Amino acid sequence: MGAMNPDEIADRLELRDLADQYARAVDRRDRDAFLAVFHPDAALVLLDHKDQSVVTATRRGHGELADITELIARYDKTFHFVGTTHYEIDGDRATGEVYCLAHHLTPDRHGGTDYVMLIRYQDTYSRRDGTWRVDERRLVTDWTELRTASRP
Repeated sequence: MGAMNPDEIADRLELRDLADQYARAVDRRDRDAFLAVFHPDAALVLLDHKDQSVVTATRRGHGELADITELIARYDKTFHFVGTTHYEIDGDRATGEVYCLAHHLTPDRHGGTDYVMLIRYQDTYSRRDGTWRVDERRLVTDWTELRTASRP
């Protein structure tokens, strides 16, 4: 990869900010911040963890995406840790892959469990009216773990 120009650096930072905002919004159950990551006509596509060619659910548009933060609230807490990112930018369109460790805490009488998902988000983005947003986010779960968790 050669030297990047300042515009490409700015685009990559803005795309990374979307990944960080998504994680933070989910963990804080912040519906407005969550929706701001997506264009109004965007889709979130969940893929089967055993056969990633199979779509298990799709939520399209802000109307269907709006309840994601409520659905995730079934967990006592979540902690999405964004890692490796890779973007291919072509003008006002881009694709990206974002790695994430997603922790989901469920309390029980012995402390609790942490359901950990090792995720890769496969994204398409577009810049509209000067702002990058997600057009489609495909959630690929590479594997999961169940850990014992205890409260501090």
